[in-house]
Amino acid sequence: MAMGKGGDESDNTGGGLGLWSVISVIVGIVVGVSIFKVPGTIFAFSSDPWTGLLVWAFGGLLALVGAFCYAELATTYPRAGGDYVYLTRAFGPWCGFLFGWAQLTVILPASIGLMAIVFADAAAATVELPDSGTGLSSEFIYAVAAVVVLTVLNILGVTLGKIAQNILTIVKVLGLVGIVVVGFLYAESLPFEWRFGEPGTYVGGGAPGEWGWGALATILVLYAYGGWNDAAFVAAEVRNPRWNIPWALLLGVGLITLLYLLINVAYVAGLGFEGVRAGDVPVRLLEKAFGDFGATAMRIIIMISGLGAANALIFAGARVYATLGNDHPLFGWLGFWRPGHGAPILALLAQAIITIAMIVAVATPTGHQGIDDAIAWLNQALTRIGLQEQLAIQSNQGDQIWNADKAFNALVTYTAPVFWVFFLSTGFAVFALRTRDANRERPFRVPLYPLIPFIFCNMCLYMLYQSVKYIEYQALFGFALVLFGLPFYGLSRLIGYHHESESDD
Repeated sequence: MAMGKGGDESDNTGGGLGLWSVISVIVGIVVGVSIFKVPGTIFAFSSDPWTGLLVWAFGGLLALVGAFCYAELATTYPRAGGDYVYLTRAFGPWCGFLFGWAQLTVILPASIGLMAIVFADAAAATVELPDSGTGLSSEFIYAVAAVVVLTVLNILGVTLGKIAQNILTIVKVLGLVGIVVVGFLYAESLPFEWRFGEPGTYVGGGAPGEWGWGALATILVLYAYGGWNDAAFVAAEVRNPRWNIPWALLLGVGLITLLYLLINVAYVAGLGFEGVRAGDVPVRLLEKAFGDFGATAMRIIIMISGLGAANALIFAGARVYATLGNDHPLFGWLGFWRPGHGAPILALLAQAIITIAMIVAVATPTGHQGIDDAIAWLNQALTRIGLQEQLAIQSNQGDQIWNADKAFNALVTYTAPVFWVFFLSTGFAVFALRTRDANRERPFRVPLYPLIPFIFCNMCLYMLYQSVKYIEYQALFGFALVLFGLPFYGLSRLIGYHHESESDD
């Protein structure tokens, strides 16, 4: 499947993805593992069940605001690559290049690795592999195997990748619906019995009027909704994009919001409000209903959710790198598509290699030691500017047992600032492209413009502030890695200029 070059995007009505397949990608990416990890914390910071549910509904509303913005951009510029295309068009090739570079080196490999590690943690708890004699843990082997197998499926073609994604999404949704059914069948209380709590009953710290509580709750919930925008990466492969893209975004976000609300209601109904606040919610709910079998079933659901999210990210992310390769000669090899199969094979391979490298860094003793050595080196290098105490604390964490939860938190917090910078930039692109391409046909327009994009930009700005505030100076690592792409951009431009000069001669 050939992809066009340059900045002129044409409508595509012959792609391979229908409405359900695009919704499947959205649900597959978003409904990963957060719905199993986040609810306990959200309700711990809520005075009553209704307050916690309102936070989840608010997160869905904010995601819907963003979906309106992306629906306009994706239908106006239906070219594979999503944000890469919009940022290039709005602010220039350098901005699009940095987005693609950040996706390749930081954001998507970390997200895929995160899902693979969560899958591996549940898989190892279900079936532990025999000792391989290499010193590698079952978790590491499972995680790498998940990345390799899913990458191979996508290399074999868009049809196999699409089928795998649809199956995983269906099984995942059925499993989550099963949790809802169990919650109501074994209910300790029903929604009509719940009441709004009184101030001062928060166990997580803070009170209803304190913004600190709202900040934490919003950050956690928006993370749980994160990823719906990645469907725009495959815009060029969507049949009838003018219809399917906006409906997929809006229906996908709506379905996810409804599913999240039902699951959280089931959690509270099945375990009671205080039971949900105690954490480890889904496993305890199924254990209550089915004993040890329930715990095993829950781990299988988590495994399927992790695989579904990883596959959706692999499928969508490689399209960004392929588009980057088509536009920038230095990375032209990323734009190679396997003839007759519609798969960006080299982009998929590069993504898999970087993802496995991240898994090595967080899931093996050698990787741990390398991280500790790097932190120790930084500790010495930054002594003169007074950061040695903080960095020493970080390096001491290497002495603790490294598990899936630590890997999950590390990958999320270190990549979040970079993610929100580009999300905010895409919000600005809505305004910029309305001015730059004022006469361009827009099959879908953001309602209540400019209010909706303004809300979206402010949401992104707030999340950027909170994510940087949380990790403080360590946010510089992610930004430095992104800026490290600028020399490659300059070199690629020189190569492109040289080729153009030769063709002129």
